[in-house]
Amino acid sequence: MSSTLTNIVIHIIFSTKNRAPQIKPEFADRLYSYIGGIARNLDCDLIAAGGIEDHVHLLVAFHPTVAVSDFLRDVKANSSKWLHEDLKVEFEWQRGFAAFSVSESNIPEVRAYIANQREHHTRRTYDEELVAFLERHNVKFDRMYLLG
Repeated sequence: MSSTLTNIVIHIIFSTKNRAPQIKPEFADRLYSYIGGIARNLDCDLIAAGGIEDHVHLLVAFHPTVAVSDFLRDVKANSSKWLHEDLKVEFEWQRGFAAFSVSESNIPEVRAYIANQREHHTRRTYDEELVAFLERHNVKFDRMYLLG
């Protein structure tokens, strides 16, 4: 086979610095659109984006040459710069992120989960959500360094 054929879909979760409620509803959709543009520039496809004031969920189809960490570096750097310069918003992302592979058959479920963040977080905190994802995906972590 002379071609590279992939279907690499990743659900990414990351928060604002110190989990500060910095993602305001009045610019959240513009932020997600901007992140979609960053993804396109990296030959990736932003399938879904959503969150609440202190964190973001992205569902991304990755080009096989793009590493998740490189993608997030570019997304965080460019989106925070855009928020500072264009929207005049004080803003910082937290350093780390969580990323989970998603099979094609689960994409609709993950899209719905991301779209439903506001309602979801009336019942569960970000920390509870993140721990549940890490445990469900068998990711080893130290709670001391994880929770805000």
